[in-house]
Amino acid sequence: MFDQLKDLKDKAMDLAAEHGDVVAQGLEKVADLVDDKTDGKYSEKIDAGVEKAKDFLEDLEEKKDASN
Repeated sequence: MFDQLKDLKDKAMDLAAEHGDVVAQGLEKVADLVDDKTDGKYSEKIDAGVEKAKDFLEDLEEKKDASN
């Protein structure tokens, strides 16, 4: 079971690395929606979270490019 979870994680990481731009766009849309629903109360925290997620995606892309 652990191997299946590891394989699933690896596949998810590969997909995220291949389609990071689409994931980043989705993050922005979700962040805007949440920011709107919370009336901007958590804008700074939302923006910080999105930036960390985008940095993670960029790291995945760089690692994938380096391994090819």
